[in-house]
Amino acid sequence: MVLGFEALNLRKLADKVAASTGFLVVVPDLLYGDYYDLDKPQFDLKSWLKAHREDKGYKDTKPLIAALKSKGISAIGVAGTVVAKLANSNDIQAAVVLHPGPTTNGDINNVKVPIAILAAEIDEFCPAEQVKQFAEMLALKSDQFDSFVKIYPGVVHG
Repeated sequence: MVLGFEALNLRKLADKVAASTGFLVVVPDLLYGDYYDLDKPQFDLKSWLKAHREDKGYKDTKPLIAALKSKGISAIGVAGTVVAKLANSNDIQAAVVLHPGPTTNGDINNVKVPIAILAAEIDEFCPAEQVKQFAEMLALKSDQFDSFVKIYPGVVHG
């Protein structure tokens, strides 16, 4: 099983969202071809995670957002794992965080746009208790923007 741009389901989902909404859906390859391959027993997850830090994805997404805005796109929503830091800026108008592993309390505290967090109950990178804290923090900002947090019971990260 491969995770990243090469994952067929990711692109199928993007196509489905585009077809059902009429939105332009962009799926950037923020891993630059260096995909997480679960079928390789020698795969070094620690090194891979270090090479693909959230701050790099955040930084690499900024030119894409600028290019979209230069084409006249005025509202941008993002979904993925590098989303929380983007939700701290005025660059986007909505965010959906999937697998919130790299997300910190500081990221959540600084959110400025409507946000949804969809998390697995069993996640070594972001335990359900942490996600519940995120929900509590976001509830304190309910007068500023909408938020939605869901923990999927019995679901494992990935």
